[in-house]
Amino acid sequence: MRRRLLAVCCVSAFLAAGCGLLPGGDERHTVTVWLMKGSASQDFLDRFADDFERGHQDIRLEFRIQEWTGIVEKVQKTLRGDPGSGPDVIEVGNTQVSQYVEGGRLTDLSLESLRDWGKQDWLPGLAEPGQEGSRQFGVPWYAANRVVIYRKDLFQQAGIGRPPRTRDEWLADTEKLDQGGTQGIYLAGQDWYTLSGFIWDEGGELAEEKDGVWKGALDSPAALRGMDFYRRLQSLGAGPVGADEEHPPQAGVFAQGEVAQIVAVPGLTQTILQHNPELKGKLGYFPVPGPTADRPGAMFTGGSDLVVPENTDDRDGAVAVVAALTGAKWNTELARAMNYVPNKATLASAVDGSEGAAAMAAGAAHGRATPNTPQWTEVEAENPIKPYMTEVLGGADPATAARRASEQITQKLAPAFG
Repeated sequence: MRRRLLAVCCVSAFLAAGCGLLPGGDERHTVTVWLMKGSASQDFLDRFADDFERGHQDIRLEFRIQEWTGIVEKVQKTLRGDPGSGPDVIEVGNTQVSQYVEGGRLTDLSLESLRDWGKQDWLPGLAEPGQEGSRQFGVPWYAANRVVIYRKDLFQQAGIGRPPRTRDEWLADTEKLDQGGTQGIYLAGQDWYTLSGFIWDEGGELAEEKDGVWKGALDSPAALRGMDFYRRLQSLGAGPVGADEEHPPQAGVFAQGEVAQIVAVPGLTQTILQHNPELKGKLGYFPVPGPTADRPGAMFTGGSDLVVPENTDDRDGAVAVVAALTGAKWNTELARAMNYVPNKATLASAVDGSEGAAAMAAGAAHGRATPNTPQWTEVEAENPIKPYMTEVLGGADPATAARRASEQITQKLAPAFG
């Protein structure tokens, strides 16, 4: 039986007696870690636990795997629980941290972040959502972001010798590819995560905070330039203007063999090849190009942070687990095992052997997250950015449509000012 299961049995059967003695007479206490399904393989968790427990003779690790569906409510409930009644460490989506900070229910890890954990090197798309002011509550664990998945054979047939490095090159190459029965790119009209990167590259924002009040910012000149680039790129294919990338799923569209490029996480390749095994060996990856060749474009960075609930009864044990999981050794092990981006740009070389992960890492160095306010979930619930994009792609005046969408965002973020 695996040692992780032994730990669970110990907790459930002997908790009242202290779950004390292990073979060899060492007395240990349990540190409970909630991780999300699919974030780490069982092999990784077993190897990490063996190594960690050898170095911490007083701790026994227990991992409890959670489903993403309904996790926000579940985490909020356990954060309100009595001291010692819940997990000691929780994996949360990077953009979820601000929801849990409210009410003072997370441990401030600023001291450890600044002193021991190399906070200055963390990916901004993971670190910034974990902050409230100058305090750090979420510690970056791993990242994943969109790249361009492309057909190497179609690029070669079009006379394109290497992937583009600037947005102008990208447009020119995509125009060459958009010939005959081939779409230069399949880009759905409501792929607002991809649009966000173009807006950030221009110096714009989805929403801005001033004097403690958040307001929509899609109508700024910079944001409008980002939307205009999206419009030009999207026109070089047949992506539906009134749907997002999951309607229909773009992996299935790409697998049909008539699309040269899509913007997606590299892991989508597995689904593409399941639909069309004949594409094996024909797919490549490159970072979304930026305005200039000196750096890739900004992209929304997804991923996870680790947090420590304020109601843990073992802060020291929880901090030790977070330090180990996010430290260089095990963070790079996780990145290699799962094709993730490590939590620091300085560790990106760990995934050089994986073309897709390397492309992600290059983009993640300049990645961003959605506005860091708990109310952003209200924006995404009935996302006004999507219909705004459809309007512009359908020929509406961009400034008018952007102003209306910005007002709707403001109503969600700050109702008194909407």
